[in-house]
Amino acid sequence: MTRRTLAVVSAGLGQPSSTRLLADQLAAAARDELVRRGAEVEIRPVELREHAHDVVNHLLTGFPPAALRQALDTVAAADGLIAVTPIFNASYNGLFKSFFDVVDRDTLADRPVLIGATGGTARHSLALEHAVRPMFTYLRAVVVPTAVFAAPEDWSGDGAEGALRARIRRAGAELAEQVDRRPAATGPADPFALTTSFEELLAGRDPA
Repeated sequence: MTRRTLAVVSAGLGQPSSTRLLADQLAAAARDELVRRGAEVEIRPVELREHAHDVVNHLLTGFPPAALRQALDTVAAADGLIAVTPIFNASYNGLFKSFFDVVDRDTLADRPVLIGATGGTARHSLALEHAVRPMFTYLRAVVVPTAVFAAPEDWSGDGAEGALRARIRRAGAELAEQVDRRPAATGPADPFALTTSFEELLAGRDPA
């Protein structure tokens, strides 16, 4: 059985958070589809609210505190990424953008990503396509076709909630398909790892 990990990044600022709720439901949908395909799945949540001060410190100093380093490593080691942000002023919020500004440049290359967002009105849903998707495309991630937006009315009423759940299931299945067709992630590279053995170094040394 192949072991898969999903990093789930949510940038909600409140508690409880509809952004975290949407992220959890997307993760559950992707997990269920991967399990159906025979994988063992671990979900690793990253709630950016807990790392807000550390993100700013990293931007200022260039060095991530230990807790933020662990969050960055969680993203780097995942087979797939779910990223959900609240929409402020027709775009992702500053915390969401700042976190991905400190993710190492090549971390998300060819990484399957599912994007989602929450907002006060359905009119904000366009921000997924004109702001969030282009950011991950720039980072060379593989963003699945279905992006999921949830407005307040999507959480109430049988018809509205049914439509949201259908989008969540479709997006989760698309992420699972992309993860399933790739080899398991090996985790972040160790910057201090030796690429040449000590014996090879000695053998290549000039005796003179």
